Amino acid sequence: MSKRLPKAQQLSSSNWVGKASAGAIAGYFLAIAICGIFSRFGPLEVGGFSAQAQINMWLVAPLWAVILSFCFMFRNGVRAWAWLGGANVVLWGILLLSRFVIG
Repeated sequence: MSKRLPKAQQLSSSNWVGKASAGAIAGYFLAIAICGIFSRFGPLEVGGFSAQAQINMWLVAPLWAVILSFCFMFRNGVRAWAWLGGANVVLWGILLLSRFVIG
């Protein structure tokens, strides 16, 4: 016999517009920040068309798709926006601070 989770812990399809918009907008900027951090702290780039530049370019879409897919696991749109927005603030902060520290 399976146990049902309490109503507060159940995932639902309600508020999908808020969840989808958080995944689409905040998720895009989160994917860009992740690729920027990978580019900043990854192996040194030799030229404009290096392998690292190609990986960064092609990595944005799969990252964004994964974030957009998982944004529906939040209980509501407000939580999705809060978590993805907070992750954006942290990662963009790391990326911008690295410009001043590393140069």
